[in-house]
Amino acid sequence: MTLLIIIIVLALIFDYINGFHDAANAIATVVATKVLTPFQAVVWAAFFNFLAYWVFGFGVADTVAKTAHTMEINLVVILAGVIAAICWNLLTWWLGIPSSSSHTLIGGFAGAAIAHAIAVHGFSGYVGEDGTTHYWYEIVSWYKAGKDGGMPSGVIIIIAFIVLAPLLGALASYLISIWLLNASRKSIWPKIFTVGLMIATIWFVKVQMVPFAEIEKPRFESHFWSVAFDPHNIKWFLVAFIILTVSAFCLLFSSLNLHQADAALKKMQLLSSAAFSLGHGGNDSQKVMGIIAAAVAVYINTNPGVHMDSWLDVVLPNDDKGIKGVMPGWIPLACYSAIAAGTLSGGWKIVKTMGSKITKVSSFEGVAAETAGALTLYFTEHLKIPVSTTHTITGSIIGVGLTKRVSAVRWGVTVSLIWAWVLTIPISAILAGLVYFVLSVFI
Repeated sequence: MTLLIIIIVLALIFDYINGFHDAANAIATVVATKVLTPFQAVVWAAFFNFLAYWVFGFGVADTVAKTAHTMEINLVVILAGVIAAICWNLLTWWLGIPSSSSHTLIGGFAGAAIAHAIAVHGFSGYVGEDGTTHYWYEIVSWYKAGKDGGMPSGVIIIIAFIVLAPLLGALASYLISIWLLNASRKSIWPKIFTVGLMIATIWFVKVQMVPFAEIEKPRFESHFWSVAFDPHNIKWFLVAFIILTVSAFCLLFSSLNLHQADAALKKMQLLSSAAFSLGHGGNDSQKVMGIIAAAVAVYINTNPGVHMDSWLDVVLPNDDKGIKGVMPGWIPLACYSAIAAGTLSGGWKIVKTMGSKITKVSSFEGVAAETAGALTLYFTEHLKIPVSTTHTITGSIIGVGLTKRVSAVRWGVTVSLIWAWVLTIPISAILAGLVYFVLSVFI
């Protein structure tokens, strides 16, 4: 039990570090454009990081918890993974490199699990409880087909989104920038497009809504408020609110002078940064929830018959067996509080890289980048994919830079960032493996 408590504490420390390491994701553009002072920006971002507690479910947490097969690992594996993730995060923060906290956690967890499998079974095959032959690399959940044709999961999908997340962010921000640029012209066609997009958005969100009868645990007795505040529905309401707000601005953009347009864009940046901070909090806090849930599951597996107190009564969902997940309320509350506190601490070295070194950012670019980043995070969270908020917002900033010209993006800085992204998972995995072997000597 002592080791389990240590893991939970270290996981929350990692969550805090994640907050100040990734604070730049949400505040870099509003600081660079002087919409908010650095202190105001971190308070703003931290508030919406915490507010995500009431917005998002636990889909990403479930994906992270199942990075490795919990029936085949021990608590030392999770401890080594968390320690390695903390070390890599602190190193990249010190060097001012906006690497992915998400990927270092996944890499650390997977690397320690593989080290454990090699230590216990070696490189040769072994017969598992199901009577079939298994190998050391199968301890990691590399790929699992989606249920009923849904989105597949596994480490390979997470690795794929190292490329896909920034590309989606870049594409979305590029398209939003083109939309805004055309809306500034006195032509009827951009307005027709905007009205059509508004209608399509309202229709799409209406289709996605979960009715009261299908809500498993209504938050209120009122049908209206239960539907409005269901985590699944809130996300789509937010998507609609973001798109409709930008659309309303686009309808008025051509009638505004330069000063009025700049003032309106700065106000919209508050909305876009808030939306991205919500996505950041919801996406990244869930990863720590997943690690804590996996640690409790492993403790129960390695101590059969143990009676768990209600505050640690965690059950991982299993769609194949029809088991619903259970997570005590203090775990998500603690995780969201930790990441919000970390964001309050700021991460000024990375803010400088994100806010000025990739491309010059104005209020126009800030709105496009943050809006694109927020929408990307909401959609990937809906698909239960733990993507990197760092990669997403970096891609979004690159996307708005490309609308000016290709040379507007400082590709030397960008290539360095990409190298950090590519190396994060393997380095974290190797480091976690070494930490596991060291810890195994003493524990």
